[in-house]
Amino acid sequence: MAENSAPRTLSTTRTSFKIIEEIANRGGGRVTELASAVDLAPSTVHSHLATLREAEYVTKEGDIYQLGLAFLELGEHVRTRTDAYTIAESYTEQLATETESRAVFVVEEYGRGVYLHTFSGEHAVWKYSTVGKRAPLHATAAGKAVLSQLPRDRVDEIIDQRGLAAETDNTITDRETLLEELEAIRERGYAINDEEQLDGVKAVGVPVSGPTGQVLGAFSVASPANRMRGEWFETELPDIVLATVNEFQLEISLT
Repeated sequence: MAENSAPRTLSTTRTSFKIIEEIANRGGGRVTELASAVDLAPSTVHSHLATLREAEYVTKEGDIYQLGLAFLELGEHVRTRTDAYTIAESYTEQLATETESRAVFVVEEYGRGVYLHTFSGEHAVWKYSTVGKRAPLHATAAGKAVLSQLPRDRVDEIIDQRGLAAETDNTITDRETLLEELEAIRERGYAINDEEQLDGVKAVGVPVSGPTGQVLGAFSVASPANRMRGEWFETELPDIVLATVNEFQLEISLT
């Protein structure tokens, strides 16, 4: 194989993951439903499901296939695969309690933000967990905070790969405007989500750096827009998140 050639990939593996994702999206499904969704013959989908079931990664209840609990073990391993990821959990909860808002810890993977920890305070926008959810970096406070710490070529690569889709009317969809915003974030130390991901929701995000200076992720706090105004939104909340990040970075530097 030539040094610069692309590695060989397997379409069967890709198909299995398409089926797994479809089961997750649907909350379970029959062979015919899944086959129609992934545009494959029912016999092909059945073979993949039989293989996954034999490996104990899917279960069958009547004629409905569900994801197995083996994914729970894998997911927890991923979420706690580094000391920093594990330590971030208590700081996320601390932020939610102190601000009475929705607090999250987000990391970048494959050009998107992934929620590793989520906690809800008294005035949180929503109460349910979004652990594992992926979101566009350019439309979230945590995502923009992460982007602000990445090299310019990596930012361009993410934009080229993922685009700058409009999540709301306030989402930044122009490359140069986003780059200017990232520079402003670097100068003030935190990012603002001004109803750019969800209408009626604002957030403040602060990037987190590891001991060697590499960006690890970001903490952010979100709340209804009617709470996020005045001195609280402009000064007090950013100071709280910045202070929490400083504490977190100090702790991980000592581990």
